[in-house]
Amino acid sequence: MSFACCVPVIECVYCLACVRWVWKKFLYTAGRESENWGLAIASEFEPVPRFCRYIIAVYEDDIRNPIWAPPGGYGIDPDWVIVKKNHEDTQGRVSPYLIYVDHENADIVVAIRGLNLAKESDFLVLLDDKLGQAEFDGGYVHNGLLKAAQWVWEAESQILRELVERYPDYTLTFAGHSLGAGVVTLLAMLAVKNREKLGFLERKRIRCFAIAPARCVSLNLAVRYADIINSIVLQDDFLPRTTVALEHAFKSLFCFPCLMCIMCLKDTFTLEEKMLKDPRRLYAPGRLYHIIVRKPFSFANIRPIVRTAIPVDGRFEHIVLSCNMTSDHAIIPILTESQRTIDSMLERHQIAESMNFPVQQRMERQASLKEEHNAALQRAVALDVPQAYSPSAYGTFRDIEEAQDFEKPGESSLTISKKRRESWDDLAGRLFLHR
Repeated sequence: MSFACCVPVIECVYCLACVRWVWKKFLYTAGRESENWGLAIASEFEPVPRFCRYIIAVYEDDIRNPIWAPPGGYGIDPDWVIVKKNHEDTQGRVSPYLIYVDHENADIVVAIRGLNLAKESDFLVLLDDKLGQAEFDGGYVHNGLLKAAQWVWEAESQILRELVERYPDYTLTFAGHSLGAGVVTLLAMLAVKNREKLGFLERKRIRCFAIAPARCVSLNLAVRYADIINSIVLQDDFLPRTTVALEHAFKSLFCFPCLMCIMCLKDTFTLEEKMLKDPRRLYAPGRLYHIIVRKPFSFANIRPIVRTAIPVDGRFEHIVLSCNMTSDHAIIPILTESQRTIDSMLERHQIAESMNFPVQQRMERQASLKEEHNAALQRAVALDVPQAYSPSAYGTFRDIEEAQDFEKPGESSLTISKKRRESWDDLAGRLFLHR
């Protein structure tokens, strides 16, 4: 058969693949991935608008004379700002950030802003994401974001230690948007793995709110750290769903059909089982909070709801074709909708006059969150997610060695199952009993 005869066949196969992909995308509407998740309650979602305001405050050159303040201001007392660094201070190693002691909410906050389109250094951080280049705690992470987080850790860990020792009842919270969300994700993981540098701070006092994050951690890490990392995604936001390497995505900005072609082939021919068993595939981190504010194929806003879960399979794997896919990524709409959401929650629970949530409700929800995390870890083990059950010591490596298989030659399935059970018991004990 001549090459000329092969061309029509190749074109037909390609067209069929594209048609199948487009059909799947039109059927895949906003909220579908979270339709079976549970509803978040006001007490756990309440801090989100506040952290959005803190992140926006990082954009200001002078917090005492703000230019971009949203209605109601940032809620920041300038005298409580401990550190505030811009691009010049960080030498382009990480986006601008601030450290703020929120005495009203008993919180020590590290807030990092998102991508600055005018700064080449931000793009260099985001595009440094070659798969398998950085290994962390038995999994893989985004290399550029890890290096940025390490820079912040080395620069500010001593200050953070002094603050957590000075305020022993305060939580340590990392919050960031977009590029900053990826950095604070890795920063929170660094803090957990190096708690001795924070005076052996308890794990339960560390938390992270990654707002509109990039996919930056492997699946085993996304599930394992779900007790401290929370990802906030507004409806159709494209970035947590972008499975194409960010380097290729940004190169394709001026050739959108090229990007769609890559996505088409990738979504059509990659099996879910293969995705789950790829140890270097990156995902949105931690527990997911999905804010739903519109009905499918509608521009009108509805009464917002927030669905939450720690999904293992189906963790924001598909981009939603929507005119809002980019606007839902911006920090101002996220602030607006998260505030509208918490107001709706408070009204629904008839506690709008105060933020004093019932103690019994808090205790029951905390128990429920632990059960969900436990179930997600078990699900990861059942699906044979690589290294979901055997975290290793922290380390970063330039030359990646092939990970040893959990199953060794000559071992029976009974032995393998027993090892997995023992590893699971050990992991569960470390996560839930020794905090």
